[in-house]
Amino acid sequence: MKTTIKNDLAASIAVFLVALPLCLGIALASGAPLLSGVISGIIGGIIVGLLSGSQTSVSGPAAGLAAVVLASITQLGSFDIFLIAVFLAGIFQLIAGFLKVGFLANYIPSNVIKGLLAAIGILLILKQVPQALGNHNDVIGDFSFGQLDHQNTISELLYTHNHLAIGSVLITIISLLVLVFYDRTPLAKIKIIPSALIVVVLGIAMNQLFFYYIPLFYMDGHHLVSIPVIDSQTLGIKLPNFSALSNYKVWVVGITIAIVASLETLLNIEAIDIADPHKRTSPTNRELKAQGVGNMLAGLLGGIPITSVIVRSSVNINTGSKTKLSAILHGAFLLLSIVFFSQTLNLIPLSCLAAILIFTGFKLAKPSIFKEMFKKGWSQFIPFVVTIAAIIFTDLLIGIIIGLAVSLFFLLKSNYRNPFILTEEKLHVGETIRLELPSQVSFLNKASLKETLWQIPEGANVIIDATRSDFIDNDILELINDFKTTVSVERQIKLNVFGLKEKYELTDHIQFVNILSKEAQQNLTPQEVLDLLKLGNERFVSGKQNEKYYSHQVDATSHGQNPMAVVISCIDSRTSPDIIFDAGIGDLLSIRIAGNIISPEIIGSIELAVKEIGVKLIVVKGHSHCGAINAAVHGMKENNIGFITTKIEQMLINNKKEKPDYSNETEMEEITRLNAMNSVSLIMQQSPYIRNLLQQNKIGITAAYYDTHSGIVNFEKLMN
Repeated sequence: MKTTIKNDLAASIAVFLVALPLCLGIALASGAPLLSGVISGIIGGIIVGLLSGSQTSVSGPAAGLAAVVLASITQLGSFDIFLIAVFLAGIFQLIAGFLKVGFLANYIPSNVIKGLLAAIGILLILKQVPQALGNHNDVIGDFSFGQLDHQNTISELLYTHNHLAIGSVLITIISLLVLVFYDRTPLAKIKIIPSALIVVVLGIAMNQLFFYYIPLFYMDGHHLVSIPVIDSQTLGIKLPNFSALSNYKVWVVGITIAIVASLETLLNIEAIDIADPHKRTSPTNRELKAQGVGNMLAGLLGGIPITSVIVRSSVNINTGSKTKLSAILHGAFLLLSIVFFSQTLNLIPLSCLAAILIFTGFKLAKPSIFKEMFKKGWSQFIPFVVTIAAIIFTDLLIGIIIGLAVSLFFLLKSNYRNPFILTEEKLHVGETIRLELPSQVSFLNKASLKETLWQIPEGANVIIDATRSDFIDNDILELINDFKTTVSVERQIKLNVFGLKEKYELTDHIQFVNILSKEAQQNLTPQEVLDLLKLGNERFVSGKQNEKYYSHQVDATSHGQNPMAVVISCIDSRTSPDIIFDAGIGDLLSIRIAGNIISPEIIGSIELAVKEIGVKLIVVKGHSHCGAINAAVHGMKENNIGFITTKIEQMLINNKKEKPDYSNETEMEEITRLNAMNSVSLIMQQSPYIRNLLQQNKIGITAAYYDTHSGIVNFEKLMN
């Protein structure tokens, strides 16, 4: 607890040192009275800090609102009327919080948020370099591309050499060195002393030394912080003019400020949550309520609008803040400073504060961030870079809107290309096109889905699988219905649609069932049947089994069957052929016997399957960890088990495996394979009828091995 308090106290000092000139600068940039920025900083720190649920965000007057404030004061004609609009904006924000519109923050893409952070970092560097070198023509809180001194962010850099102050340059260099290497010094262990405080104290001391020993380097006037002196005669505060409530322009400005301030708050909250090392989540609706109360008070007490701000929040995080105590304390320090310590704070050189902001800017826009975004691909990197450029060359809100538009373009492009899984499956009824819908199917997927469905060739078999879809937009349902009722009918496409939830008016639609006709069975070759079994096993292993429509298959096979293969397998409960080959009713004949051994009865069953039912492939399938093989290896013959184990033992003798090492899994696997191949040999030896058909290439026979660990079936060479 003591460590946390020390961290928060140190962070609050650092935030205060940055906030003071920024609050004053933003007030000047917005055309408001100088003290209004400090009032807003106090309210943002103390009131919003108390009401907010965020642990890291700091509130106060924001640079993004400066242009809105300036335009609003000009439009309304006086600052006291403008304060009524600020008060109304607070009410609107409070209502928005209760209406829970804060969820909108979750829809801001992370590439735009990271672009916002990096842009603020770059802006801090670009804007503060002139300040650091002694050029103070532009106010320190103005982050717009176009500046009050009729320069812009870039041109100001080009003309800075005309305003160089050697004292400012020296203080900046020393300040940056302290900030960079502070964590390596013993002072870093004293949590209550942040590096920013050291820099400020050092800057004041150096400037005083210049005054006494090197007057040429000494800085005064506009090179220093300038806080208005507050005395007992005047507080310098303007109060709102409530008689202007009847002016509709006041309400329009109030709504405008509420929208802009809320957007900035939601953006900044999302950005700060991303930057937070503890990855805490700020309650956005509570934040809107807190901002609303804060702006109501700002309007009543003569302050300019407040919102959550990135620069101070970033300093708060970088200096180790743990709780919102730091935000509250920074507001308290602002209040104390203007009342009791204005003359002392006016000794602070702006160059050392500029060094703090430059250091903060570098942390926000480190090269590693650009490398990270580049590795994520163009769809992430381009919106990230565009957001940065747009913010730098316009302002925060316009830049964010441009970044969101570019990100939306890539989102639409992504949804157009890959909204679903499209595969072509080879089944025993022919080629089938399978379209698997994702969990969420929105109107964004409509264009791609329509193009795909409308390009399906005539006479195709099509499956639309919606079993994994939790939400399907009404536009998509209408599209599927149009394809079902019109397009598929006119183009003779057989369509199966299944998996639709009961809440949708569109129901499952089945036009074809995966069962074999006699003609299709007889047209299959043994190799084609084997390939179909392999594909079925691949679907089983990957978890992409076909919908079987069992009730339809039962009806379709009720008057006859035309299976494509007969499978002789063990009685093991884990090795059901119909499941592991993803087969439906009527596809396979299954003979189950322990150890997949061969007897005259089984050979007779196989001959019946070939002669009377027309199967084209015989498969003898063994499996790993076979209980019958294990019983034979251990010589188990109790009761009637010997009928099984004796045959397996004879196989072992024939293959010189009389004493296998049953603890060796590889050797037991080899025995299982040998046993399956031995059963294949016995079928061929003991059935002249089967042997004759094999020689004529009318049927095929093979052995297989099923791995109970992976679900994979491996086949031996097909014999025919």
